Amino acid sequence: MKIWSKVIIKDKNKDVELISKSFTNYLYGYGPILDLCRKYNISLEDRKLLDQFTANRISGLLMLYLSRDFDRINDIANKYNIQASTVNEITPEIEGYIDK
Repeated sequence: MKIWSKVIIKDKNKDVELISKSFTNYLYGYGPILDLCRKYNISLEDRKLLDQFTANRISGLLMLYLSRDFDRINDIANKYNIQASTVNEITPEIEGYIDK
C-alpha cells in the first residue's frame, strides 16, 4: 500500500540549489508578486517563507528529474491536477538572451 508523505532529500547538489534559487527569483522576483506584497502588506519574513517553500519544491522536482524518477513526478502531477485549480489556460512563457 502506498502512503502519500513528504520526504526531505538529504543529498545536496549545488547545481540544483543554484537553479532552484534562480527559478524562484525568476518566478517571484518581479511582476505581480511584488505588487501583491505591497498591496497586502506582506512582510519580508512571509515573502522569504514563500520563496523558501517554492525553492524547496523546485529542487525536489529537479532531483526527481535528474534521478529519472518519472513515476514520482507523474504521481505529483496526478495528485495536484485538481478541478478547483485557479489556473485557466497555460501560455508557455520564457525569457532570455536571443541571437539577432
